[in-house]
Amino acid sequence: MRGMAHFDPKKFVEEKTKILEGEIGSDVCIVALSGGVDSSVTAVLGFKAAGGNLKAVFLEDGFMRIGESERIKRVFKNIGMDVAVYDVQREFLTALKGIRDAEKKRKAFRDTFYKTFSKIAREAGAKIILQGTIAADIVETRGGVKTQHNVLEQIGINPFEKYGFRILEPLKEIYKNQVRLIAKELGLPDEIVNRRPFPGPGLSIRILGEVTEERLSIIKKATSIVDDELADIKCFQAFPVLLEGRATGIGANLSRKYGYMVALRIVESEDAMTAKHVRLDWNRFDKISHRILTEIPEVSRVLYDITDKPPATIEFE
Repeated sequence: MRGMAHFDPKKFVEEKTKILEGEIGSDVCIVALSGGVDSSVTAVLGFKAAGGNLKAVFLEDGFMRIGESERIKRVFKNIGMDVAVYDVQREFLTALKGIRDAEKKRKAFRDTFYKTFSKIAREAGAKIILQGTIAADIVETRGGVKTQHNVLEQIGINPFEKYGFRILEPLKEIYKNQVRLIAKELGLPDEIVNRRPFPGPGLSIRILGEVTEERLSIIKKATSIVDDELADIKCFQAFPVLLEGRATGIGANLSRKYGYMVALRIVESEDAMTAKHVRLDWNRFDKISHRILTEIPEVSRVLYDITDKPPATIEFE
């Protein structure tokens, strides 16, 4: 388990809070919450360091899970933080229109994210952005595996010159398993501590090929079904992916159905650097498949991915 032997979450919180206090000073700072453990821990550390000078926001970019903004507002209200929600769906859908390549989608998302977020930051008078970048994000981006939208300085982009703000990344030297320990130390609820990772570009990256409103609607519904059916399964990651192309199936009255294909990905991992596929009980697969095929009529086939990392990555794209 990477980095766990000598890791002290209490000491980390104390030291990182002091560092953030010195770096932030009396400036206003801002953090974007996604609902995952990385951004949540970053937000709470920022709140401890900056108090009322921290502005927490949720960007409803259209690629989030169903009901995510309401859930985040509830969780953080319980720990004394207000979260402002901004509806920016149109900006992101327009930015990704017509793009099929995964890396181009990630870069288009990154540019739109920072342009949108920097505008909100300026309106709030913020000079600093707190960001939940972790070590795995940097490793994968530097290694050329895939571009993480929240990695800028490490690939030669100066955020101050390009967007007009400084970025602080309090988690950039640690891994996911360590972040979860910090979340527990900070008193975050289990639904955050144990939350399965969610990609920065959201569900846009779980749609292979072009993102359209129809395909986005399908992956949102499929994600909701998988989350519901596998809520009690202890694993690192579990999600559906909408594949490119279509497959022939059989619809009502034995008619031909030419629908979308959904692949399921369920893996075990400690630090996201390696992963093993989960041998889930087949009855679970039967139920998930039945629900997807009956509740989402546009889908004609459900598949299961049994590839480990390496050679695959955890996400499809």
